[in-house]
Amino acid sequence: MTPVILLAAEQKSAEVTDWAARVGWLVGLTLFVALIYWLMREGWKWRGTLQADLPELPAAPSEPGAARLTMSGRYHGSTTAGQWLDRIVAHGLGTRSRVELTLTDAGLDVVRPGAADFFVPAAALREARLDKGIAGKVLTEGGLLVVTWEHGDRLLDSGFRSDRAAEHNEWVDAINSMINKTETEGAR
Repeated sequence: MTPVILLAAEQKSAEVTDWAARVGWLVGLTLFVALIYWLMREGWKWRGTLQADLPELPAAPSEPGAARLTMSGRYHGSTTAGQWLDRIVAHGLGTRSRVELTLTDAGLDVVRPGAADFFVPAAALREARLDKGIAGKVLTEGGLLVVTWEHGDRLLDSGFRSDRAAEHNEWVDAINSMINKTETEGAR
């Protein structure tokens, strides 16, 4: 048993921590992370500057009519139609938020607490579909309601997720039938 006691006695104490080096690394890492966040913010602002030609978002009419459908959920952003990674950030369209959607004969009213509300007139609606992703948000297949609409000279896709995902199919059917009705009336 003496060899074990001898081994224990020969061990040295732990080295003293070099606090100056440790603090230096911590400060350097903090500055690096701050630089990355600053660059991301500048990129977001630059994207908004490049999209400055996008007109102001329309406001809801004073009398939009009776609600056909209502939904509460999340707004996940808008992108250029067909390009699910090309996020639109101008006029607050890139800001994720809670949402209250109301579909009326006049169009789609998008009310976002803490972000800019907007209205999509019925004549500007182009398509509604179920999809799995939009600009930084990927869900299961059919987990996202994507509404394509025209704003200015651009087609935009806006992604919504209901608190009750079973509502999505009803929304797709209602919006697409509304679009078909508008196109039929316009062709007369």
